[in-house]
Amino acid sequence: MMKAIVYRGPNDLRLESIPVPQVRSGELLVKVAVCGVCPTDIKKIRYGTVPPPRVFGHETAGVIVKVGKTVRRTTGQGGDFRVGDRVSLHHHVPCLRCHFCRHRAFAQCAGYKKTGITAGFEPAGGGYAEYVRVMPRVLPGVVKIPAGNTFEEGAMLEPVNTVLKAIKRLNLLSGDRVLVAGQGPIGLMFTKILSLRGIRVAATDLMENRVRLALEWGAEKSFNAGHKDVASQIRSAYPVLDAAIITVPSASVVLEAVGLVRGSAQILLFAHTRKGEEAAVDLGSICLEEKDLIGSYSADFTLQREVARLVFSRKLDVRELITHRFPLDQTAAAVALASHPTADSLKVIVNQ
Repeated sequence: MMKAIVYRGPNDLRLESIPVPQVRSGELLVKVAVCGVCPTDIKKIRYGTVPPPRVFGHETAGVIVKVGKTVRRTTGQGGDFRVGDRVSLHHHVPCLRCHFCRHRAFAQCAGYKKTGITAGFEPAGGGYAEYVRVMPRVLPGVVKIPAGNTFEEGAMLEPVNTVLKAIKRLNLLSGDRVLVAGQGPIGLMFTKILSLRGIRVAATDLMENRVRLALEWGAEKSFNAGHKDVASQIRSAYPVLDAAIITVPSASVVLEAVGLVRGSAQILLFAHTRKGEEAAVDLGSICLEEKDLIGSYSADFTLQREVARLVFSRKLDVRELITHRFPLDQTAAAVALASHPTADSLKVIVNQ
């Protein structure tokens, strides 16, 4: 038996004892070391969008403790798996054959939507437990963690992947100007990666400390989004913007961004992951000015090597984003903090 945090309904997380997953011939058993708290899981927990019971947590890193007899490598992410390997897990891998995969819309693939890691019950990531079972279809996304890097860095590969995937959806050139709305952990990663690519970033956030932090993470200028004249401040500093990335689930911010970017620009929605949210967009502006309103959701396992190089080289030093660590039995408190961040909180993780 093992300890796990079981979702039993909206805002109902319970520490329970459940069986250690039984590993089949083509699977891995991993002892969890670290699991990040992700806004996607938070929304499922808060709003009860999926039926219980489940064990959430998908930003996971740990140690392989059992290797199924027929486990084989299907991509070169670091050689054969062995007991004792420190690994970063990846819970969604597409089929690479369907209509969506041919168009590289991997998150829309039916196979991709089937979570390939579980601690028990309906597969849901399972990182908020002591052990997880890793199924064959997601093995190509598993990455070994180098000796000089931490489990925490390994657990951050998945969120970094989602950011890099989104950036690659934008038609950006070095020297372009981009608004990044929201400077939480995700927004700061956008800011840093864009700056590494020679993009001039204008950052906004409601929290003054994050406004300042954005400058340390590569923003050229940073603005407090709570100021009434923030749009005027941005226009004064950047008469033209080539793209806007919205990392906060705010319709008003989206509409403001549509007005701030120039013709041919792109507005990318990253945080609007709850269906039903609506906004009145000036369609004439979109059409006549040839602006693109696009979305980006989840990760792309084909970027895993590039993400690993970025994180493990510490060009993107994700360690600086982690501000709060909770033991497994306090996962509910970790989720609560991540749901309502404080002035001093950024990335929240659960460790064991």
